[in-house]
Amino acid sequence: MDCVAQCVKAVLVCGSANNDTKSHNNLIKVKAIITLKHSDDGLLPNLVEDGLQKIEELVGKTLVLELVSNELDQEANSEKETVKGSAQCIEEKDDEERYEAEFELYKDFGKVAAILIENEQYKEVFLKTIVLHGFPDGPLNFTCNSWIQPKNDSPDEKRVFFTDKSYLPSQTPRGLQRLRKQELVLLRGNGEGERKDSDRIYDYDVYNDLGDPDTNIELKRPILGGSKQYPYPRRCRTGRKHSDADPRYETRSILNIYVPRDESFSETKQTQFNTSTISLGITAVIQSLDTILTDPNLGFSSFEDIENIYKEGFQLPPFKSNDLTFLQKVIPKLIQVVNDSQNLLRFDAPEPFKRDRFFWFSDVEFARETLAGANPYSIQLEWPLKSKLDAKVYGPPESAITKEIIESQIITYSTFEEAIKEKKLFMLDYHDLYLPYVSKVREVEGTTLYGSRTLFFLTNQGILKPLAIELTRPPIDGKPQWKQVFTPASHSTNLWLWRHAKTHVAAHDTGYHQLISHWLRAHCVVEPIIIATHRQLSSMHPIYRLLHPHLRYTLEINKVAREVLINAGGILEISFFPKKYTMELSSVVYDKLWRFDTQALPNDLINRGMAVVDSKAQHGLKLTIEDYPFANDGLLIWDAIKQWITDYVNHYYPSPSIIESDQELQAWWTEVRTKGHGDKSEEAWWPNLKTQNDLINIITTIAWITSAHHSAVNFTQYAYGGYFPNRPTIARNKMPTEDPTKQQWEKFMNNPEQTLLECFPSQIQATLFTVILNILSEHSQDEEYIGQKMEPSWSENPTIKVAFEKFHRRLKEIEGIIDSRNANKNLKNRYGAGIMPYESLKPFSGPGVTGKGVPYSISI
Repeated sequence: MDCVAQCVKAVLVCGSANNDTKSHNNLIKVKAIITLKHSDDGLLPNLVEDGLQKIEELVGKTLVLELVSNELDQEANSEKETVKGSAQCIEEKDDEERYEAEFELYKDFGKVAAILIENEQYKEVFLKTIVLHGFPDGPLNFTCNSWIQPKNDSPDEKRVFFTDKSYLPSQTPRGLQRLRKQELVLLRGNGEGERKDSDRIYDYDVYNDLGDPDTNIELKRPILGGSKQYPYPRRCRTGRKHSDADPRYETRSILNIYVPRDESFSETKQTQFNTSTISLGITAVIQSLDTILTDPNLGFSSFEDIENIYKEGFQLPPFKSNDLTFLQKVIPKLIQVVNDSQNLLRFDAPEPFKRDRFFWFSDVEFARETLAGANPYSIQLEWPLKSKLDAKVYGPPESAITKEIIESQIITYSTFEEAIKEKKLFMLDYHDLYLPYVSKVREVEGTTLYGSRTLFFLTNQGILKPLAIELTRPPIDGKPQWKQVFTPASHSTNLWLWRHAKTHVAAHDTGYHQLISHWLRAHCVVEPIIIATHRQLSSMHPIYRLLHPHLRYTLEINKVAREVLINAGGILEISFFPKKYTMELSSVVYDKLWRFDTQALPNDLINRGMAVVDSKAQHGLKLTIEDYPFANDGLLIWDAIKQWITDYVNHYYPSPSIIESDQELQAWWTEVRTKGHGDKSEEAWWPNLKTQNDLINIITTIAWITSAHHSAVNFTQYAYGGYFPNRPTIARNKMPTEDPTKQQWEKFMNNPEQTLLECFPSQIQATLFTVILNILSEHSQDEEYIGQKMEPSWSENPTIKVAFEKFHRRLKEIEGIIDSRNANKNLKNRYGAGIMPYESLKPFSGPGVTGKGVPYSISI
């Protein structure tokens, strides 16, 4: 559309029937500069767009603005008439368009505090900012960053945008009180009907869209949420029609799952992670590999074959040109065109593998990654080892890891009694969680499972030494409980059994990491908090504006997860050991283990026995393992976030009474607990919201989860899991010592390496999930890192501006501290030959798979 260089000036009379008699000296001329993001991808098909664009050029459709006063008309005791003007395009650039409108206001109009907008164009537009010039006290800023739908699609709704100045509900200017409440009502919707792509309604629903009984009854899965059997956080409601096979389920016939329009990825983000084609792209990879592999369960024949993926690539069959372009968009860095007939799925060797190709074989590395790897959230101080499960069902509760076994492994370091007293025994404990699922999982072809315990000893060098792995099978198929302890050994048979046991534990930890530490504790539990924030906190509320950067893109990426990752038959079920019980298992953890208060980093560390309260120690905590990279760096980030939020909260809430009387804030926290996490609404551990400290701790916990927690478990996924023998997603075969036949035992004894390779993921499973890990570990070009950029509403307030600048400087200092720690030769869990430094919590990063950077939000 050609720009109209001349702006249209419109003046409406305000407040009186005799405005024409007023002196022009009482008028203030105001100019509005409107900035739109240039976009070619509206919600309309291109052919329709072309026709409507020509019509628009003829009739001059545009944007209509109405300026809203912050005051009421004193005589009528009602809102003053708005002043309306049409805006026309005055400039186009590659990435944005600028519009202009002029207004004349009488001086008794009051201050402009909001703008109503109607989009009379043929397609949606993305409104970035509006700046009003001409006021004596300087420009007035409106930060919008929102899609505005055409008036024809919503003729009765005018969009409202408030200035960058924040107001508590009790401080809201009288002229804005109705609009403030009305906007929240619109965002909540009425809970009915199917949502359109253009909607911006936030509402709750249970996870009844993961299964697909219409396609195949075998794809039916439990509904998560809304029951005592399967409690779960809520997701964003879509209102899709229900399944014909079972009306309790939403249909998956249309994969384009609704999220409110402003939650969608930007075009830059879409390029990096193309949600409209990702499911088809992954399907294409599966089909391509299927073409090559006549047996989908085929494993790798040697470790050389595994390494060739990184050296030579994985050759794919010929594609049609459109298919190849399509795949390159979905996984752009991984598909390389060699010539017209050859295409390679190429993986960059992960950083640890580049440094030491045998890193995954090392017991020291196996232990180190519990403190500085992709899942630093599971290691815990634990003794004694005794199951809490019903012994009548699952067998004797006592662990087979005895004092004698432990002492045989630590004889040169310590005695058993000293190890207990000095808190030197640590555990990865997946015994009670997994044991009830062993018999179920073993009924599924191509996988197996044990309950597992892995015991570590903290040496005088500050590193963990693996001592023993206990694998347990409950009574099954008429056989009694089976359990066995494996230890590091020099004898060849025991050494290979130890490697097999480590493979099972690595799969257990990888599954827990992906399902619990990553999906449940970050993506899943935050979604209802985001929904409640939009439903109950006005966009002019200071707490909304504090939280807003932490909400970016999460609903969209969670939508993608429901489309292709966590759904029945999705990537996790294909690649991970629980198979069809994958999401059910996460519900069990939510029920038994998740609580909001222990998501705060200090509480989490204390809860796992990894720290104790010590007022004399830095951060008020003494770590049980001093060289715990995740905890040490995490506490720096936690304290920086908490100080920033403390300064912010105390500015807006100088007394507890203001918090208790803030109706929006109280409604928000009530809805988080009773609707978003309604299955746990009666739990006594939910924090109260009465004081400044209550609010500070709640917001700090949310900010931590969305930023540093997620970063710590996400952006090193490819580094540690990209070479899958290090972190296999599945162990397909049972241990060679569990009820072996003579033939099975002889096969293991004659070729233990081949037996291990057959236990690893199949070629399709390994290759497919390596693709996913690469995508999930990548920062986009438009990533927004914590504390990097000041929100416009923060800069409006001098006190908040100073507090944020202090926060930013602190994060820069933390970068330097982390660099110095990684260069410290005494910190052996982050420094050493072949060891990858711990950079997961370095606040800033460039784009790509960097293994560092802490975005504000769960954006991938």
